[in-house]
Formats: sequence, C-alpha cells, structure tokens
Amino acid sequence: MTDDSLSRALGQLPPVPDGKPVLIAGPTASGKSALALEIADRFGGVIVNADASQVYDCWRVITARPSPQEEARAPHALYGHVAFDQTYSTGHWLREVVPLLTGDKRPIIVGGTGLYFTALTEGMADIPPTPPDIRDKADRMTLDDLLSGIDARTLGGLDVQNRARVQRAWEVQQATGRPLAQWQAETAPPKLNLRDAVPIVFDVDRDWLLDRINRRFDQMLQAGALQEVKDMRPRFDPSLPSCRAIGVPELTGYLDGEMTLEEARTRATVSTRQYAKRQRTWFRARMRAWNWISRSG
Repeated sequence: MTDDSLSRALGQLPPVPDGKPVLIAGPTASGKSALALEIADRFGGVIVNADASQVYDCWRVITARPSPQEEARAPHALYGHVAFDQTYSTGHWLREVVPLLTGDKRPIIVGGTGLYFTALTEGMADIPPTPPDIRDKADRMTLDDLLSGIDARTLGGLDVQNRARVQRAWEVQQATGRPLAQWQAETAPPKLNLRDAVPIVFDVDRDWLLDRINRRFDQMLQAGALQEVKDMRPRFDPSLPSCRAIGVPELTGYLDGEMTLEEARTRATVSTRQYAKRQRTWFRARMRAWNWISRSG
C-alpha cells in the first residue's frame, strides 16, 4: 500500500476513543497490518494477531507475519507463539485474547480469520475437546467423506472448501453426538460487545487485490519463503493445520520434485485468490454492522 492510499484509508477511520479495542478484519494481502501499525502509531496500543496461520512459530515469511522491523514499531502479541505440531483452535485464541482486552495497552486486533472475530464479538459455544482417536480418524479422511458425515443445518453455515472448519464440525458431531449447529445455538454471551470496540472491515478493490496477490508470492520467495519451507521439510505433516498454510504444500511439492517452481507459484496464487474471496464473503455476511473503510488510489 502506498503512503497516499494509506493516508486516505486513515482519513476514513471512525472515532477511536481512548481505551477502546480496535478490530481490523480484512482479506489476505490487503495491507491491513500496515493500517494496524499506523493506528498504533497514532493512538497507541498492542497489535494482536487474529490470523490462524500466523500463530505458528515455524512460519514468518510464508504467512506474511510482521517483520522484526515492524514488530519494533509497536508491541505485538499472539504471533509465532505456537509450535507447529501443537493443537490450536478458535477456543485457544479466544482464551488468550480475552486478558488483553483489559491490559495496560489498547488491543488492536488484526487479521483475516473471520471466525476469531465472530467468536470474540458474538460468543462461542463451550464444546468439549475432541478425543485423539476421533481426530486421528478425521485426519485420514477425505473432505468429501467428512462432508457426508455432517448434518444439513451445520453444512448450511460452513465454508465447505475450508477443510479445517469442515473437519471441526465432523469431529464435534462424532465426539458429542450433537451437531455443531446445535452447540452454536447455545452460545455463551460474547467476550466483547461491538459497541465497546471500534470494529473495522478494511475492504479493497478486487482488481487491486488480485494484482497484489499475483505479485506477493514472488516477493515471499525473494524474502526467504523457500528456505523457510526447506528448513521445515523433515517435520512436514500434511495432516497438521500449520502445514496446510497456503504456499507450504506447494513449495514442499516443489522441493520433492512433484512440480516446478512456476507450478507451485501458480497453485499458491490460485489458492490465495480463493481464500481472499471466501474471506470477503464472510465479512459481507457476518460483519455488516462494522465500519467499512476502503483502500483507494
């Protein structure tokens, strides 16, 4: 994002009262992290991660985590603090973010994982943990098999292309004998009401975003993404959520001789476009009451 376009985006900000948490949701590659840094510079606060891939300690470049230079500009929290093979769910994130709401510094919560934001501001069902044997079975199943074991009501509210979400719904139904949608209907009150925050959806022009996505994989390669994946190759496990981050399976396939680097680039770029489309669909459906600002120019 250019300085001019960032300034124009900042000019669209709603009032930011002292002490109120700021929430910034936006699609991947939109420049929302740069916006969060500018808000931290202007109003103060700690930047808190709300991106499911950026929690893992094994990835910085491939998941576009803030750089050390960016982290030096403002305090950051919940980035790169989870081991690659550690179980980490929306519930884990919610438990970690709640104490930050009443800390010494205003939280500026930024990311593209819509489920994190809705769990925080709409509430989250208190579902028992999944037994390891059920999770192991689910890890070995295909997406179609998982979908066939989920009730219609739950399916209606799922992103059926997101394997992690689908698998979670299947596991809940198997482990508890009750559909995920039924658990969600009994959701506890939210930890943060929207009226007590400054909720922002950072929207961007579709063509601009697609162009940025097209260029970003090459920028990641130049910044060391291939070496990052190469270092993790001995521990790569396609069943782990950390190893399903966009770009990781593709570059692993290249390292294993299964595709060319150009093929890996194409596949990762297509996956990123599809993910951005799903994110924007989620935001439009679930965040209509938020403040929408746009990148322009």
